[in-house]
Amino acid sequence: MPVNALYPGTFDPPTNGHVDLIQRGAKIFDHLTVAILINPVKNPLFTVEERVEMLEEATSAIGNVSVATFNGLMVEFAQRVGATAVLRGIRAISDYEYEFQMALMNRRLAPQIETVFLQPAGRYSFISSRMLKEVFGLGGDVTGLVPPNVLRRLRARIPNPG
Repeated sequence: MPVNALYPGTFDPPTNGHVDLIQRGAKIFDHLTVAILINPVKNPLFTVEERVEMLEEATSAIGNVSVATFNGLMVEFAQRVGATAVLRGIRAISDYEYEFQMALMNRRLAPQIETVFLQPAGRYSFISSRMLKEVFGLGGDVTGLVPPNVLRRLRARIPNPG
């Protein structure tokens, strides 16, 4: 029986840490849906459509990955797309505490869906989209921390950082 998984997040913007987890998740699962949460409360830098385009470009060479959007409960979306697993990245102990609570709540809501935690490659373990936007906005170099297509969009969005 094929195992389909969901990798949810806001991906604003997608980082190389996200891409690393997508590549590795695609090796574990038969199909991986990267699911962008529509959450206007977070005041995103990029529109949902732009984030879909960036992720589709960054994952175009991976045949068993698709990109979708959702709002509402993640487990309900997972059930709609036939996912029986949820992939989550853990960078630090602080991530684990939050993710562990979410996994337990998701298990209560949908016990048939398992949560799988992966650590990003060490060179990406400190990257968060929030930190990346802050560093870039202050003029810092984020080359190598985001896919090239994302770096181009960052430079176009914030042409004179700092």
